[in-house]
Amino acid sequence: MSIWFAPTTPEHFNQRAPNSAVAHMGITFTAVGEDSFEARMPVDARTHQPMGLLHGGASVLLAETLASSACYATLDPAKQFCVGQEINANHLRSVREGWVIGVAKPIHRGASSQVWEVRISDEQGRLVCISRVTMAVLNHRHGH
Repeated sequence: MSIWFAPTTPEHFNQRAPNSAVAHMGITFTAVGEDSFEARMPVDARTHQPMGLLHGGASVLLAETLASSACYATLDPAKQFCVGQEINANHLRSVREGWVIGVAKPIHRGASSQVWEVRISDEQGRLVCISRVTMAVLNHRHGH
C-alpha cells in the first residue's frame, strides 16, 4: 500500500525544482515506488570536487533532496510541511563519471518527525554513500 498523501510522480517533483540547487546539480527524479523515491545525479563538473571525484557534499544534497521530497509527499500540504533537521552520510566508494542513483525509504514516520534512509549507488549498483535524514514535520500557522 502506498504511503503517499496524493498520487505522486517523478514528473511532478522534477517540475518543482527550476532555479534551485536541485536543478543546478542536474538531479532528476526517476521513480516513485509504494514507499520509495528514486533520483539520479550526474557525476561531472557540477558535482566534482577538485580531484575529479564526486563531492561528498553533492551526495548529501542528493540525499536531503530525496528525503525532503519523500517526506513532503506523505503530508497534506494544506496542513503540514517538513524541513531537514539532521543528516549524516558515510561515503563508501569514489565515483569519477557517469551517474549516481539515490533511493530513499522511510525508517520512521511519526507525527512530528520522519527518518529516511538514502542509499546512493553507482551505475553498477555498488554502494557509494549511505545517509540517514531526519525531517521535522511542522504544522502551518494559519493567520500569521
